[in-house]
Amino acid sequence: MTCIVQKFGGTSVATLDLIKKAALRVKSEVDAGHQVVAVVSAMAGTTNALVSSIRDLSTTYDRAEYDAIVSSGEQVTAGLLALALQNIGLPARSWLGWQIPIHTSIQYAGAQIKRIETDALLADLKKGFVAVVAGFQGLSPEGRVTTLGRGGSDTTAVALAAALHAERCDIFTDVDGVYTADPRYVSAADKLNHIAYQEMLELAAQGAKVLQKESVEFAMKHQVRLRVLSSLSEMPGTLITHEKEAKVRHSPIRGLAHSLNDELFTLTHLPQNPALIDQIRTLLESHHILIDMIQQNLSLCGRTLNFSFTLPETEAERASTILHEAKDRLQFNDLLRDSDVAKISVIGTGLLTQRSPSNKLFQVLREEKIDVHTVLSSDIKLSVLIPTQHAERAIASLHTMYQLDAEEKERVWQQNI
Repeated sequence: MTCIVQKFGGTSVATLDLIKKAALRVKSEVDAGHQVVAVVSAMAGTTNALVSSIRDLSTTYDRAEYDAIVSSGEQVTAGLLALALQNIGLPARSWLGWQIPIHTSIQYAGAQIKRIETDALLADLKKGFVAVVAGFQGLSPEGRVTTLGRGGSDTTAVALAAALHAERCDIFTDVDGVYTADPRYVSAADKLNHIAYQEMLELAAQGAKVLQKESVEFAMKHQVRLRVLSSLSEMPGTLITHEKEAKVRHSPIRGLAHSLNDELFTLTHLPQNPALIDQIRTLLESHHILIDMIQQNLSLCGRTLNFSFTLPETEAERASTILHEAKDRLQFNDLLRDSDVAKISVIGTGLLTQRSPSNKLFQVLREEKIDVHTVLSSDIKLSVLIPTQHAERAIASLHTMYQLDAEEKERVWQQNI
């Protein structure tokens, strides 16, 4: 019997009725002769409520206790889905991360999966049980609960699929696949039938909410075939796999991603000392705060520099506290914060060797009279930081300029066959 891993996101298990529908999805695979592992997220809104309670108490909270609290949402969902499966005649039991166990690093609130012990899980599957696994959580070397970062249930599902040599991993969510842009912002966004791992990785890294970035990294490393599909329809979804298995395309641009949840920090009047920049990055990384869109500018006097970077707005207060406590050592004059920023990223291939994609990017921003704070480029992405108020307009205009609109893509396709 082949094994299928099914992951149900928070919106797919938001109510008891939806949990019952998820149970029927599981049953369809069991009826088809598969062993099934169902990985669940917390019911929609649960994790946000738990995080809010934590932050009402403190901005510099103990990360281990944070994990103990926020991991509880998945435990509830796992138990409810197991009961729903039992109610329709399927033997099922719930598993928590520490029960399997899923061993992780010691990085609380952002742990990485190191290895998974599958013996007990496999024994249950062979007996005909459906395994319902609480996603997002694991076990630290200290024997404490860890979590894998927001969206970490995706990574739980992919890691289990790899460990169990599953035929595929299906990610059920509230969208019916991966689009060329967020359809909530671009009505003409086109659903992709196939996308290569590397392209999906960049879309996820630059703000696309469909999959957690780490889950795509895991899938690419372990050759796990992924499908993203809706729990509310029977549409086939998007297959994420090798480049050679993805459809041939006639444009280097694959899609657009954006993030509206970043904050721009600027440390002013730093001495021109590269060691200080390294100290700032190392200090924040030691608190598991990763920064992006880095820029250094000489101040007007020419003797000092301003160091700017973005970070998730959820970490902004904590980062501000950490930096101010180290102000004398880091030798900056002031910390300026701007939450009115949006990151827009163009994802494709060979972007450093082709002038056209970058020319079109800046042409659109110039025509729309949109100021650019920072630019970041690589062979597979072009990212700009702009004022939030212009984000929706910029995304829609760029989507049209790169001929990604659904009707335009069909016209170009017909011209090339």
